Amino acid sequence: MESGGKDGGQWGGSVWGGKWGGEEYLMSQKYEVSAYYFPNYHPDSRNAKVHHPGWTEWDVVKNAVPRYPGHVQPKEPLWGHEDESDPRVMAKKIQAARDHGVTHLIFDWYWYDDGPFLEGCLQNGFLKADNKDDIKFSLMWANHNWFDMHPARVGQPAKMLFPGKVAPKTFETVIDHVIENYFSDSAYFKIDNKCYFSIYELHTLIDGLGGVDVMAAMLDLFRERVEKQGLALHINAIDRGLDLSTPEGGDPNEMIRRLCIDSVTSYVWVHHVELNRFPTTPYDYVSQNAIEYWPSAAAKYACDYYPTVSIGWDPSPRIYHEDKFIDMGNPFRYIIDGNTPAAFGENLAKAKDYLDKQSNLKTKMLVINAWNEWTEGTYLEPDIEHGYGYLESINRVFG
Repeated sequence: MESGGKDGGQWGGSVWGGKWGGEEYLMSQKYEVSAYYFPNYHPDSRNAKVHHPGWTEWDVVKNAVPRYPGHVQPKEPLWGHEDESDPRVMAKKIQAARDHGVTHLIFDWYWYDDGPFLEGCLQNGFLKADNKDDIKFSLMWANHNWFDMHPARVGQPAKMLFPGKVAPKTFETVIDHVIENYFSDSAYFKIDNKCYFSIYELHTLIDGLGGVDVMAAMLDLFRERVEKQGLALHINAIDRGLDLSTPEGGDPNEMIRRLCIDSVTSYVWVHHVELNRFPTTPYDYVSQNAIEYWPSAAAKYACDYYPTVSIGWDPSPRIYHEDKFIDMGNPFRYIIDGNTPAAFGENLAKAKDYLDKQSNLKTKMLVINAWNEWTEGTYLEPDIEHGYGYLESINRVFG
């Protein structure tokens, strides 16, 4: 790496302006402010078969009810219950994101053994928006089991609709599909000039493929086919899936090295911070523990670790509105309260300070959960209660 010296230049993602009294000074610093995007707010043929034609997760949002005094439900989107597969709707989201400092959307991307799911948002909305090149995008393969929790009922185990495990043939189809349809797009997000592709549940993928050796071979094939297109591949693993793929007491870095994982990040704070009060746990308590996790994760993994900031947590909309709210597991579980835009902004500032101290990162990336997880209570999109408050917090810290 080279510092800018007298005439300015670049060092990592930072732009050095020159020298002042013999000391180099920092003019500006490049951050990637990323947000996960959950694409279940448009009509989809699978959802139509399970629920009814035209069903979207907005139906769940609308039917939410308060679960305790002072609980604000249902959440009311400021823009209304819009169809994200409409490119005009997505163009508004893109503009709001870029106007407030969000540089990158990571789409939760679904593909099962029998094909794609929830692809209309990306294919018909984002990629056809007039301003889609104003923001970067990438994929996080959300390869988890899909259960029918819309809504969940007390005493009725959720039915698994789509198994997350896939066969090698499916993985090969996925490889070709993402290379052909996304990696060559000018807006696709890259780290160190490598196409960023994240995997939600590494353990599920390994189990479905038939073991770590097959997984390693498939990733080698992925890299080979990407390179044939004149590109390179950056594999990101969500930490929860990585840890679950490691035998208890084992070293996750053995998996990182075996699979040549480039980076690790988290999806949501509740995956690694235990909520200790029911029905509500204070946001300050959760954020304190989550922020303490960042340096421990960076030390734990033998690759880059990118921190995550969650906006909140409230999965109660996914519970049948007439059922009791009792502590019995997802989505009958703890709710985070006190997660105001101001509190969120304080955690963004701490994340920025953390990133500034990580001189070894290839890019200073923060991941936010999420752009629009409305039925999990963690979303940046403006609502009636806070307006653009969460987005404005990003703008004040990173904008």
